Amino acid sequence: MALAGRTAMRWARLRSPWPAAVPLRLPPCLPAGPVACERLYSSSGKEKLDMSMYPVESIRNFSIIAHVDHGKSTLADRLLEITGTIAKTDCNKQVLDKLQVERERGITVKAQSASLFYSHEGVNYLLNLIDTPGHVDFSYEVSRSLSACQGVILVVDANEGIQAQTVANFYLAFEAQLAIIPVINKIDLKNADPERAEKQIEKLFDIPIDECVRISAKQGTNVEKVLQKVIEKIPPPHCNTADPLKALVFDSTFDHYRGVIANIALFGGEIQKGHKIVSAHTKKRYEVNEVGILTPNEQPTHKLYAGQVGYLIAGMKEVTEAQIGDTLFLYKQPVEPLPGFKSAKPMVFAGMYPVDQTEYNNLKSALERLTLNDSSVTVHRDSSLALGAGWRLGFLGLLHMEVFNQRLEQEYNMSVILTAPTVPYKAILSSAKLIKEYGKAEITIINPAQFPDKLSVSEYMEPTVLGTIVTPHEYIGKIIALCQDRRAVQKDMLYIDEHRVMLKYLFPLNEIVVDFYDALKSLSSGYASFDYEDAGYQAADLIKMDILLNGNPVEELATIIHNDKAYATGKFLCERLKDAIPRQLFEIAIQAAIGKKIIARETLKAYRKNVVAKCYGGDITRRMKLLKRQAEGKKLMRKIGNVEVPRDAFIRVLKRQTDK
Repeated sequence: MALAGRTAMRWARLRSPWPAAVPLRLPPCLPAGPVACERLYSSSGKEKLDMSMYPVESIRNFSIIAHVDHGKSTLADRLLEITGTIAKTDCNKQVLDKLQVERERGITVKAQSASLFYSHEGVNYLLNLIDTPGHVDFSYEVSRSLSACQGVILVVDANEGIQAQTVANFYLAFEAQLAIIPVINKIDLKNADPERAEKQIEKLFDIPIDECVRISAKQGTNVEKVLQKVIEKIPPPHCNTADPLKALVFDSTFDHYRGVIANIALFGGEIQKGHKIVSAHTKKRYEVNEVGILTPNEQPTHKLYAGQVGYLIAGMKEVTEAQIGDTLFLYKQPVEPLPGFKSAKPMVFAGMYPVDQTEYNNLKSALERLTLNDSSVTVHRDSSLALGAGWRLGFLGLLHMEVFNQRLEQEYNMSVILTAPTVPYKAILSSAKLIKEYGKAEITIINPAQFPDKLSVSEYMEPTVLGTIVTPHEYIGKIIALCQDRRAVQKDMLYIDEHRVMLKYLFPLNEIVVDFYDALKSLSSGYASFDYEDAGYQAADLIKMDILLNGNPVEELATIIHNDKAYATGKFLCERLKDAIPRQLFEIAIQAAIGKKIIARETLKAYRKNVVAKCYGGDITRRMKLLKRQAEGKKLMRKIGNVEVPRDAFIRVLKRQTDK
């Protein structure tokens, strides 16, 4: 009876109406309303902006350029706050540095754009800002960004003054004929000397002192004046809305749900959702799904007009479809394609292989997507007997290589084997047979296995760079000695002021590619800065050095080096291999050889049984007989034994030497 009563009560509760629903409380980071329930990456719930309010005359497109750590990203944060693009909070630190690697290293790796709305003297202006990297390895990002701009803000640290990359970035903007606004940052520091920085700018760049703006980006001092200078000094873009659509793709990213998102600068016409567009590069036709501006997050708009910078989603599913430098135009309204970008010239090559060959296809997909976002990396298929199938990648420098590897791990969860970096050499062939085989007399060598024999070559060439070093004068002696040790030739020496000197040297690229920057910073207590640019090729006494194990060459460990450095490099590699290869039951001879000549050797002793342990006392001849028999057995074993170098030993030897 009791059981029947409880059952009846339960049914009564179930049939009764539900209590009034408690309103759902959203976390403070999510907005209330319909947008909160949508995917965070979606922009469909946002209210669309009307961009027709901003004619070409009220648009300013500009970049911020400077040396590393002179305050570009901090200045960008203040500009975003002043214009109301982002809320003013203490958390705004490097807002435009969105990548994890940028946050960890504290440097800008990828140029990022943002649209700002600013009212000046009763006129509403649209300011398109692009924050650029400062390191020499990412100068391709800077040159790409400048193509979408009409002016730049050149930031100089009041404490450090003009540095090597400041000079390089100034000439990039000067050659592009852009308006330049010099800004002296960090005037709030105790040791700041803005007067000295202004004199350096006047002496080196011929910009009058009264044009410099003194600011503190961290505290926001005088930053409003920079915006006013941007409006007064930088001209509006030269284009017309009445012209047919002509859009330049200057950057792109890949989204798993929406495909390729292309960043575009409009040089004519207008674009909106539903337009049929054609790519000048692939000739493929697309329908526009969404257009908008970056504030710095995606903000959809009804249309984009000539002179404006924004993003476009048009159902491009393959990463190869959005080529950086491509021109987009309306279907059946073809236009002359824009010149695009000069392709980046790789300075450093390294082999990349998956740790496990079953991950090959996943790594291939990750490389395709990452090279879409970083188009300065060149990719060539490669294979190795020890490491399997992989690629030989070309980078703009060593930091670029490290950042690319870190992004692969963080963004795509891929762990890879990266071999020691090499530089591209050239050989001028004298053998008619080889010229016929290659189809040309001059060949480029990016893999030591392709190095031709000296008898069939009239001349070897190595790449050179023109390096600029800016240093306090007290370190000149040490730096000149370091440069001479790296086979550098001095080209120029100029005193910027009474304390700082600018040196120009012609370096062989392979001498600076691994550890020159670290050595320079150590010698100068961190005060010297270094920048370089390509200076072509020069004749050099190059040789191929092979590593032999018991007389058998190991292809993966062959290197191309200058004759003067052969002995030291050979000895170092032999010592490293001795530590990496496990001992065998027979002796292993590790040798570095140039042709038939052995230049360095290390011997890995064999494991041996103590055969004389049972001889306690007795005649010496018994002892010698046992040792002789053991030595003959080891000799026979060495003849028929094959040294298998384990995979992890290759990884340890080929990886860049951080302890060098």
